[in-house]
Amino acid sequence: LEALRAIVEAAKPGVSVVSLCEKGDALIATETSKVFKKEKDIKKGIAFPTCVSVNNCVCHLSPLKSDPDYTLQDGDLVKIDLGVHMDGFISNVAHSLVVDVSAGHRTPVMGRKADVIKAAYLCAEAALRLVKPGNQNTQVTEAWNKIAQSFKCTAIEGMLSHQLKQHVIDGEKTIIQNPTEQQRKDHEKAEFEVHEVYAVDVLVSTGEGKARDSGQRTTVYKRDPSKQYGLKMKTSRAFFSEVERRFDAMPFTLRAFEDESKARLGVVECAKHELLQPFNVLHEKEGEYVAQFKFTVLLMANGPLRITSGPFEPELYKSEHEVQDPELKVLLQSSASRKAQKKKKKKVPEIKMDPFLFLFFYHVSSYCMVILRFSISFNRQHSSLKLLSKCKDRPKMAQLT
Repeated sequence: LEALRAIVEAAKPGVSVVSLCEKGDALIATETSKVFKKEKDIKKGIAFPTCVSVNNCVCHLSPLKSDPDYTLQDGDLVKIDLGVHMDGFISNVAHSLVVDVSAGHRTPVMGRKADVIKAAYLCAEAALRLVKPGNQNTQVTEAWNKIAQSFKCTAIEGMLSHQLKQHVIDGEKTIIQNPTEQQRKDHEKAEFEVHEVYAVDVLVSTGEGKARDSGQRTTVYKRDPSKQYGLKMKTSRAFFSEVERRFDAMPFTLRAFEDESKARLGVVECAKHELLQPFNVLHEKEGEYVAQFKFTVLLMANGPLRITSGPFEPELYKSEHEVQDPELKVLLQSSASRKAQKKKKKKVPEIKMDPFLFLFFYHVSSYCMVILRFSISFNRQHSSLKLLSKCKDRPKMAQLT
């Protein structure tokens, strides 16, 4: 996605998180406005507002202008998460980077930052090879745990990757990360099927892998179509009406509203009565690092097709660890490309001919066709006359002809 690449390039020391989020959302709005201009009824734009979560912040940080801002520094581990949709068909992506690398210095990253980024990246690569028709979601969960452990890291507990459907960002089938015993029992096993679409979301931590709500303001919400309630406050009703008109069931940020103070006020009653689902800002322990990679994959008959990814350069991340499991090593070394389709018939090679020679053959062939037609006509007439001469009842034969 162009929006993701633009934010990656802009993520330099001294740049604020708010400005990056605004830049991402503006780019998505601008680029999507350029397509399907004549189809007025087709809604398009942001499927998930731009979030920029730094270091131990796990996800969903998309601050308002009135919120305390954070300025990027050298060495920060930054996670960029966003989504786009066309007529409700969703495409999500997330990418991790270290600020000094993105700034063009290309200095290799070492230590725990390299460990966690490499672990998350390889988890995503394993998922690309495992999320295919016939496999089960539990296979992906097990692979993620093993890969994270190889790098002395932990997959974030209980995080879900969702099946995508038109207008639905959180479909029924899911892949769970590092489940607790209770979550493992409750989580529904599912088999991947042809023509399904998934947003595969990998989050790995250098710490315990427990994401906590630190109390930071929630700014990203999503309409829950299954819930109904008669709002009491006029501000809440006006706010909710705008949500339904502009976003339907897509996640949105309060930053998208012209009057930020009214949005902050109106969202309270809506969230209290569960008309809106919050995407809370989550954190790991201070001093830990969290990396994230997300991609959208289509399950085709001839294999998975990844349609979104970030500009990752694995050679810039030098970890002392590597994947230990022999089966996972083989899996990661295998090709992620789809199987080739049946070969099409070879085209007949074009024969180049002198124009005068072409005209000669054209006239000869035309002349031959005239002779052939004359010959056929003559033979038919000759056969008819021969038959008539042999027939005793000539009047009847004449009637037949």
